[in-house]
Amino acid sequence: MPNYWLVKTEPGEFSFEDLIRDKKTVWDGVRNHQAKKNMMQMALGDLVLVYHSVTQKALAGLAKVSKTAYPDPNDNPQNNWQVVEIVPVKALTQPVSLADIKATPSLADIALIKQSRLSVMPLSAEAFNTLLAMGQTQIK
Repeated sequence: MPNYWLVKTEPGEFSFEDLIRDKKTVWDGVRNHQAKKNMMQMALGDLVLVYHSVTQKALAGLAKVSKTAYPDPNDNPQNNWQVVEIVPVKALTQPVSLADIKATPSLADIALIKQSRLSVMPLSAEAFNTLLAMGQTQIK
């Protein structure tokens, strides 16, 4: 059974559409210790919701972990920052806005609401399924 995650990106820097175009990406640039710990817990095949922050403030798509955490090749080795690799699964049929997420009582305790600056966060199966349903998206 996979674990579930939410990652945040600024769409002007790298969007879900970029992930679809590129077919995979190294999820790098994470410089927060809690986010790093979360990335180190990601397992092969875990499902990942991609959230567009700053300008759009909405969930955009679904991806999965294709390579687990390894040292960031662009980092000073003493810092020991990590990266993972993800591949796209599909765009959400309907983007899910932050306002809609905040208006859903069952999502009140997710890290996107409670720790809004965290860029990589775990989701419970229930929260993940709620967000997918809000995005009118099903996975096989």
